Amino acid sequence: MKKKFTFIDLFAGIGGFHTAMHYAGGKCVFASEWDKFARQSYIANYKDIEPDLFIQDTDGNYKFFNEDITKAIPEDIPKFDICCGGFPCQPFSIAGLRRGFKDTRGTLFFNIANIIKQKIDSGTPPKVIFLENVKGLKTHMKGETLKTILATLEELGYGYSYDVLNAKYFGVPQNRERLFIVAWYKKNIKVDHFHFPYGIAPNGSTIYEKTKDLSEKVIKTELADIFEPEDKIDPYYTISDRMWIGHQKRKKRNKENGKGFGFSLFNGKSTYSSTISARYWKDGSEILIDQSDKNLNPRRLTPTEAGRLQGYRIIGDGWEKPECAHNQNNNNKNPEYKIVVSKKEAYHQFGNSVAIPVIKRLSEEIVKQLLD
Repeated sequence: MKKKFTFIDLFAGIGGFHTAMHYAGGKCVFASEWDKFARQSYIANYKDIEPDLFIQDTDGNYKFFNEDITKAIPEDIPKFDICCGGFPCQPFSIAGLRRGFKDTRGTLFFNIANIIKQKIDSGTPPKVIFLENVKGLKTHMKGETLKTILATLEELGYGYSYDVLNAKYFGVPQNRERLFIVAWYKKNIKVDHFHFPYGIAPNGSTIYEKTKDLSEKVIKTELADIFEPEDKIDPYYTISDRMWIGHQKRKKRNKENGKGFGFSLFNGKSTYSSTISARYWKDGSEILIDQSDKNLNPRRLTPTEAGRLQGYRIIGDGWEKPECAHNQNNNNKNPEYKIVVSKKEAYHQFGNSVAIPVIKRLSEEIVKQLLD
């Protein structure tokens, strides 16, 4: 029996945290996302899972699905056990290097901290804060941004652990490093640190040691695991001669100039791809699929494949490898994800998303280590 808990989903995007937390036994009591297309996707995919989240007031506004976190009133947010947030990385004005709550004013992180503070002041301190950001947060503003975030958590009464995890060790074929911060309210949770999971073993168990041979100990993946059947791929996804020539010229020019930027080519046997980004819709340059065996230019991933690369269970036109319909990340324990926006927006949303298998394993570990 999974332990039941409540959570809020800030900077929610299309709900990667929601899917993972729901799987771990969580009930979402409040969410916030400003992008109108991401909101469309969120509503379409979670209204049946969490109908209470989309209750409307007399004016037809959602009571618990906020559009602008800077206008949210902390007192109106129901109490919760876990605060989830993949917040944007913004510079803080670190006046006098106080590095604490006051220094976060004017940033979106302040809104997270302010909600936490109000709940503490009202006698219902959240048990856990679960944050995600780009790896670069560690060095942002020479490390001052991260120091301020951690000092703020400490000021609020939380212990914390943080580390960088890579999605390629969690069962998806994508090289995606992200920084995670897990914090716990010290008065109520008596632990010294949080043990991060660094990967998933073939038998499904968690790997807690970040060893040099980690890649040999984890679930084996290849890019074909996420592919739709070859005969169902629309020629639309094969890039034009003009774009392909442009990619090659740009890569050659960048190489000559000492820059490492250009396209990246993969095939079905590749163990993982580059990191998919929000700009993937523009030209697909970071992940192109080689089709030279068919005398064709490379192709982009389909939106379905882009979503699967992040661990979403999307049925689309099926799988090139039928057994992947029931693998760890696409099994029936994950609700089917529905794409309800344009191709451009779908690529943008998946590129901005968290990798669900990483968040899912972290969620399970948070429940096990901090809530039990």
